[in-house]
Amino acid sequence: MDLPQLPGKIGIFDSGYGGLTIFRKIRSLLPQYDYLYLGDNARAPYGVRSFDVVYEFTRQAVLSLFREGCHLVILACNTASAKALRSIQQIDLPQWDVNRRLLGIIRPTIETIDSYTDSKHVGLLGTVGTVRSGSYEIEIGKLFPDLKITSEACPMWVPLVENNEFDKPGADYFVEKHIHALLARDPEIDALVLACTHYPMLLPKIRRYTPDHISIVEQGDLVAYSLKDYLLRHPEIEKKCTKGGSMLFYTTEAEDKFEEMASFFWDEPKEIRRIQLT
Repeated sequence: MDLPQLPGKIGIFDSGYGGLTIFRKIRSLLPQYDYLYLGDNARAPYGVRSFDVVYEFTRQAVLSLFREGCHLVILACNTASAKALRSIQQIDLPQWDVNRRLLGIIRPTIETIDSYTDSKHVGLLGTVGTVRSGSYEIEIGKLFPDLKITSEACPMWVPLVENNEFDKPGADYFVEKHIHALLARDPEIDALVLACTHYPMLLPKIRRYTPDHISIVEQGDLVAYSLKDYLLRHPEIEKKCTKGGSMLFYTTEAEDKFEEMASFFWDEPKEIRRIQLT
């Protein structure tokens, strides 16, 4: 495949808006780079879709970012990381360009998870798709086989965020319900992983219903520092990432809709363009 070879922006992809919580942390830590964020907002959420559909949608988005000149793309989406990352890395990258890189956010999230727990009992809150995939259990099992993982799917949490209800009283019921259900299944949990990029928006309520002794593990900072480390360890990729400090946002939704929703996550001026993925 004939892809642009000149240095380009770092690509960041999410099915919806939650990936902005990851992007915000990345840009705060690494402001010197140029970034191209793509949200497949018209087809979100991915969490309830099948593996095949998530793979196909994610594949289209990643290829679009590569065609825009990105040499490195971050899947700032737990569902895409769980259901599509490995397939694209193993099947598609060798056909597209072996020098392109695609990274997910599950591995960076759990690389230091053992440092958050004394009891060795870890809870995980995620979308239905992420929980059903078992990806976190698989990755944690590879690194820390002595940890016990208990997962809880929270199907209403993303709609609460994307409908701007995350700070309203009605959200308390759903947050309390799932945290209590998780802790009832394993009272020894002392670390809680927020395995969805939307969930930081619910953090005040999550903290309200989580006992003080339980550490809450957010993804944003962990992913940002992991990317910084990756670029230091891979200068051959780093030199292909342009450094102008710019941001450009692509969405499959209307630009005004994206701007309205994105402001909940990141209140900063944005250059937004609508695209179509095929």
